[in-house]
Amino acid sequence: MAEDHYDDLEIRSPDAREADLMAALVKQIAHAKTHSDWYARTLADIDPREITNRQALAALPVTRKSSLIEAQRSAPPLAGLNATDVGDLALVFTSPGPIFEAMGDRKDYYSGARSVYAAGLRKSDIVHNSFSYHLTPGAWIFHSAARTVGCPVIPAGIGNSEQQAQVMAHFKPKGHAGTPDYLKTLLEKGDELGLDLTSVKSAVVGAGPLFPPLRDWYAARGIQVFNTFGTAELGIVAYETTAQNGMVIVEDKIVEILVPGTSEPVKNIGDVGELVVTLLSPEVPLIRFATGDLTALTDKASPCGRTNYRMLGWMGRADQTTKIRGMFVHPQQIADVIKRHPAILKARLVVDAVDGKDVPTLRVESTTSDHSFENAIAETFQTVCKVRSAIEFVDAGSLPNDGKIIDDIRVHE
Repeated sequence: MAEDHYDDLEIRSPDAREADLMAALVKQIAHAKTHSDWYARTLADIDPREITNRQALAALPVTRKSSLIEAQRSAPPLAGLNATDVGDLALVFTSPGPIFEAMGDRKDYYSGARSVYAAGLRKSDIVHNSFSYHLTPGAWIFHSAARTVGCPVIPAGIGNSEQQAQVMAHFKPKGHAGTPDYLKTLLEKGDELGLDLTSVKSAVVGAGPLFPPLRDWYAARGIQVFNTFGTAELGIVAYETTAQNGMVIVEDKIVEILVPGTSEPVKNIGDVGELVVTLLSPEVPLIRFATGDLTALTDKASPCGRTNYRMLGWMGRADQTTKIRGMFVHPQQIADVIKRHPAILKARLVVDAVDGKDVPTLRVESTTSDHSFENAIAETFQTVCKVRSAIEFVDAGSLPNDGKIIDDIRVHE
């Protein structure tokens, strides 16, 4: 194993990884169905032995975050998603919604150690953790990651930047974990107080946008920043490496990119869609958990040597629901219209306003130059969406690959 890699799993062949993941998936489906009330119900008609590839996985129901709020109210505390008794878990949390989560006792529970290691942090390097330790999992994701690598952690949390800067000056941490902008706050407070905070060389960040000017600001101070993507339910899903060209998917999660508003995978690697993740951990075995976030994947080799898919950044939210003439229109309805007309390659609903009136237009890429089925599309749209829309045919390939099915361009005051 090269020192630059956490273990040999990161540099195995893609075929070997896929075989390992699919073998683990069969066991996870069986485990979830046997030990989780939620999946015993939702997977009642599924034979785990048949879920041996991505096509079979794609036929399983999606678990949507939005559905958990009411489910957990009806069946507290976790709506039966847990496959481990609550009393045997290590920590329990709440996130906005509210949605309730749990953490098991297993080492590196949130799969964050790879992100810390990829950021150049090693055993005995002190990490200053400014994620919140209060009720939410954020701080614990990076706390457990750093401890797995062997790094002592300063459990700073949020707030009291003056005291945090003083603690940093005393312990001289090499690493920092937090939101992209908070380290800047601490460094500026250190400057104000005349403190030496130059020990910080590496920052692992998440839970917010990392804009290029901010990355450059840190670089000017000798700090390399490594972005991550994760959620309270899933932990770390992907992380940046020294290559800084996308975020590598962690080794113990299966990711899919779905056409927004559907449960169907996009046709091609590189197409933008909703990120959906299947956990292979036993405590809370989430199957096809929809994050609501848009992204795309690449399978091209990374200069860092890691061979897994890479996530090409955060590209917006998948929930593009909008209201037109008093009626809510959802992405899945547009997907339904597309499915009913095989000649439609791709479509996007553009919603504008003229003189205060909503003007929806369904822009359509077609397999044929014969557009005689325009009226049929319009009728289907009205049937499915309960509102009328103009139909506009556009050249094949002209609609952007950005994951948008509904593009609301109205100016909202």
